[in-house]
Amino acid sequence: MSNFWHWTVIIVVVLHLIAYLWLLFATSKKKTEKRADNTTGHVWDGDLREWDNPMPRWWLWLFILTIIFTVVYLYLYPGLGNYKGSKEWTQINRFEANYAANTEARNRSFAGFINKPIDQLIQDEQAMLIGQRIFANHCAQCHGSDAGGAVGFPNLADDDWNWGGDYQAILTTLNNGRIGVMPAFAPALGEDGTQQVAAYVRSLSGIDHDAALASEGEAKFGMFCAACHGPQGQGLDMFGAPNLTDDIWLHGSSDVIETALYEGFNNQMPAQQDILDENRIKLVAAYVYSLNQR
Repeated sequence: MSNFWHWTVIIVVVLHLIAYLWLLFATSKKKTEKRADNTTGHVWDGDLREWDNPMPRWWLWLFILTIIFTVVYLYLYPGLGNYKGSKEWTQINRFEANYAANTEARNRSFAGFINKPIDQLIQDEQAMLIGQRIFANHCAQCHGSDAGGAVGFPNLADDDWNWGGDYQAILTTLNNGRIGVMPAFAPALGEDGTQQVAAYVRSLSGIDHDAALASEGEAKFGMFCAACHGPQGQGLDMFGAPNLTDDIWLHGSSDVIETALYEGFNNQMPAQQDILDENRIKLVAAYVYSLNQR
């Protein structure tokens, strides 16, 4: 807030308080000259008269107390321009204090199991229940309440992992996120080459394919695709490249192979380390890991 508005707010507030005090005392004074009938002389409907009595004292003091409360409040808390108040209270400070208290209480409740080895942690019913609830709040929107995934979002309950399915790999994914990029190869392969590679990829999974096209696409696969998916098409965790020899398709079915080659795909798993603290990430990772140990 600029100095102009800082002082404008202060002046307006102070003048209002002074005006309220003046109005209260001015209207509460007893008048020295009164009519004999103790009225103001105003008459309505022939017999309705206004009494000329001062404001009741209890009412006057009630208003004075509200003004005193206002002065004390403005001294303690923000309200006068840039003045922070003697307590220097802010919404951010209040939020941070509450958040710190909640985090401390949560960490105390985690203390009994959070540092267990992963093989013991996934056997702890309370830990897995908490992990499941955190998963439901932060992960189920994409991966489903049962972690079964959806088109474009991987199934976390099977044993197919693009980036590795061990506990440490899941922790890394949750903390840092992942970005999966399948580049479009149509410009490099051409239409015929794209169809040939697609046929070869279909052959790797044992699904219907044109054998002649697949035979022609094998060499092109080795040239353009093996660097990420491996010579046998079984995928490489370090690149997040999926296994092309199974029957699991992130984007729905094998019918999208041509689309992937023509147009490419871009997927992103957002990092959670700025949303969840370390202990909650550990519990979610343990819960996801446990889904594959049952």
